[in-house]
Amino acid sequence: MDEFLDFLQWPAMAVSLYAAYLIGSQRAGKRVFGFWMFILSNLLWIVWGVHDEAWALIALQAALMAMNIRGIWKNDSHDQAHDQAGAADAPAASEGRRSAGRR
Repeated sequence: MDEFLDFLQWPAMAVSLYAAYLIGSQRAGKRVFGFWMFILSNLLWIVWGVHDEAWALIALQAALMAMNIRGIWKNDSHDQAHDQAGAADAPAASEGRRSAGRR
């Protein structure tokens, strides 16, 4: 069992990297999935941290998990707002942002 828990840091790292890649997406759905992957990596790191008695790492992962939950909530609310605004309004809104930046 100790060997498995020692090995757990590698999948935790790989999931963290994959999650970081996903949250860089312009699509909210991919970002939300990335935050879920970060939560998975937080859990993996916590399990590894308990095994290794890395208490600061466990505290960090718990705090990061709270931020990842916030990221899911913020991106889900963004999706709902976008759905309510309608796809027809999206090009006009983005054009307004672009022209505002030119001033």
